Amino acid sequence: MCILPTSNRIMSDIQIRKAMATDADVVYQFVCELEDMVFDRVLFNKYYEENISNNNYYYLIATDNEIPVGYLSCHGQLLLHHLNYVYEIQELFVSSEYRGKGIGKLLIAHLERQLVDKNYDMLEVASGFRRTESHAFYKAAGFTQSHYKFTKPGKR
Repeated sequence: MCILPTSNRIMSDIQIRKAMATDADVVYQFVCELEDMVFDRVLFNKYYEENISNNNYYYLIATDNEIPVGYLSCHGQLLLHHLNYVYEIQELFVSSEYRGKGIGKLLIAHLERQLVDKNYDMLEVASGFRRTESHAFYKAAGFTQSHYKFTKPGKR
């Protein structure tokens, strides 16, 4: 358990735990808010269940008195050009009223503790151009900008 001061209360008990199937509703809400769109719920549930059962993926929930307030997903894959595993944070979300209180850093620290015994080359995160506050957050969390990421839409 991690103790964090908040502006609303003297102390707040923030806990980080592994995401479970029963967290699908809240993770769906978080991802929709993060991406500012509504996703197909049936397909989301299918992919969520598949992802949380993958041993190379980490899905974490931050709670305040058992109420979910943040979420992190990280996927690990064995890459030939690294000859090792690379883990990439796919999503990191903290509810607006909890931002700036260190919860994102707690989620990353918890992830790093889970990876401490893994043999891997690096932990990566990609962030869209418009998310300038996220860029500052990741730099403060020890990430460096080392790549450009290029994308091309697929067929749906």
